[in-house]
Amino acid sequence: MNPNTPPLSTILEALRVGGVRILIILVAALVAIRVSTLIVHGVLKALLDREATEGTAQELSAVEVKKRMDTLDELGGRVVRFFVLLIAAIMILGALDLDIGPAIAGLGIVGIAVGFGAQSLVRDYLNGTLILIENQYSKGDVVSIAGVSGAVEDFSLRRTTLRDLDGVVHTVPNGEVKVASNRTRTWARINQNITVAFGTDIDKAIGVVDELGRQMHQDPVWKRRILEPPRVERVESIEERGITLKILGTVRASEQWAAGGEFRKLLLQALAKNGIQLPRPPQVVVAQPDGTDGVAVGAAPTQDDLADE
Repeated sequence: MNPNTPPLSTILEALRVGGVRILIILVAALVAIRVSTLIVHGVLKALLDREATEGTAQELSAVEVKKRMDTLDELGGRVVRFFVLLIAAIMILGALDLDIGPAIAGLGIVGIAVGFGAQSLVRDYLNGTLILIENQYSKGDVVSIAGVSGAVEDFSLRRTTLRDLDGVVHTVPNGEVKVASNRTRTWARINQNITVAFGTDIDKAIGVVDELGRQMHQDPVWKRRILEPPRVERVESIEERGITLKILGTVRASEQWAAGGEFRKLLLQALAKNGIQLPRPPQVVVAQPDGTDGVAVGAAPTQDDLADE
């Protein structure tokens, strides 16, 4: 080959000579991606299936395993594709009889320069790796990170994507994640305070709440979703409004909102059925300037308010 041949002509000539090799490399790369992805999926499934249990709040449930599997599966597929395509690209350059030594050395220098100028990017990837290794959260979890909350729609080593209740999508660089609060890890609580009026038979009120929790736990619709039935844990406080009871129950991860809403609805019905009164806002009669009486609903007025009248 003439050394004075233009570079484009050189590449075209190399393609003509090495076209079959390049085609074989591309086909092999596609097969390698497919096979490697299946192997990664199988290995991850075998490892995570050992941690799956049925109906316990202490270990990873089948739902937790699926969420973690989806996260690792997608991320593992991306890593496999990147490395296979990188190796294929290097092999194709070799098939074209191009000297890739200077190019690799140049990439190394560029990488060092980029590393100094993109430390935040490096921090994102390092923190993303730690999040993955420590299993802080997975796709489908509801979390609070970097001042925003929502369901994890996507996770990569560089960033986490959340969608909140309003449908707003938040993209958070992993380097910004200092504290991760996971609301859907294995199990959650129904944590409800209920205030009853003074004069209420407290033992009766506690009995109504506990019986409702037992009935809900035995309901076929909720039996598998409630791990420990809601019950009165203690008398939480005695206030001006009434007596506050603390109600706690344990449910499967992600069920606290549906189960909590249903429990509150049934609780209102049960209290009304058993004649247990909830506190009402105080009504204060205030004399008006014209001599008539006005009724103010809410908190009692202060002395300054009465003086202004």
